[in-house]
Amino acid sequence: QVQLVESGGGLVQAGGSLRLSCAASGRTFSSYVMGWFRQAPGKEREFVAFINWSGSNTYYAASVKGRLTISRDNAKNTVYLQMNSLKPEDTAVYYCAADGAGYYSDYARANMYDYWGQGTQVTVSS
Repeated sequence: QVQLVESGGGLVQAGGSLRLSCAASGRTFSSYVMGWFRQAPGKEREFVAFINWSGSNTYYAASVKGRLTISRDNAKNTVYLQMNSLKPEDTAVYYCAADGAGYYSDYARANMYDYWGQGTQVTVSS
């Protein structure tokens, strides 16, 4: 089992940057694939980014590709989401998620992930 704690959210102006962190408990972090999702008020939770066990494979939602970058440091049990050129439509609660299955063909589906953090608020002002 793994516990996830996000941090790094806040208020930023359009065009600005933030870096979110997700710290995981446990000694087997490197055996989990990780995802970032977000949920804006009145909307469904949506996929943002994915990274596999070693970081060799990453995938992004079309709306964030080229602006957001997912990475991980297995020695620190942490996954990151570097957010650049932020837009007001990026405003949402951001969640990290972990899955210990040996495949990740459904990486963009929230129900693939077994573990979730509590979320961190990101607000982008225009």
